[in-house]
Amino acid sequence: MSVAAGTVAEAKGGTTRREHILDAAEACFVRSGFHRATMQDIAREAAMSPANIYRYFASKEDVVLGLAERERERGAALVAEMERAGDRRGALMGIIERYFAQVTRGTAVLRLDIWSEATRNPGIAAMVDRSEEEARGWFVQTLARLATAPDCDPAALYAAINPLMKGIMVNRALLPDYDPAPAVAQLRAQLEAGLAGRLPALSRDEPAEAAISHPAMGGAR
Repeated sequence: MSVAAGTVAEAKGGTTRREHILDAAEACFVRSGFHRATMQDIAREAAMSPANIYRYFASKEDVVLGLAERERERGAALVAEMERAGDRRGALMGIIERYFAQVTRGTAVLRLDIWSEATRNPGIAAMVDRSEEEARGWFVQTLARLATAPDCDPAALYAAINPLMKGIMVNRALLPDYDPAPAVAQLRAQLEAGLAGRLPALSRDEPAEAAISHPAMGGAR
């Protein structure tokens, strides 16, 4: 069924027409991929004319940037909402649950498509870099405040768990029947060990990213 459901008015729930177009674009990109989906496909999915689409987005690249920015804003809003409760550990585990344990395949496919496009498109690469830096900053700060041992190295802990988090996303996108639960359990265990100062020491020649078995390369299944 079309995202538009027969209307070109603002989408239900008070979302703007721009949000409506982004919803349609997300459906098209998940179904066909970024390069195969066209602005005409997005217009058809949104039940709008291509001319109306171009009133809001000058190009398909702008649509992708809009999707990436929307995801970043939603993540920031979720973090802020959880932190207002005053429970940083709960906020951390809530982020893990929301973004990894409950991630849908469509969301994971879209994330991989954006990552892939970032290798070719400087504008999208800049947006991805910004999101990555913001995520790293929040995680390192949160881990520092939650550390229960002086030996905890928040930056090293984040470097260790980051490949596992990305691996969960990759597997969720590539494997239709993938169950992220075992990898999420490993992620939580790694977090608890790191916060308690029990993160395995790495040799100087071994980057932190190599210390975790990447799920996409045969790790957690």
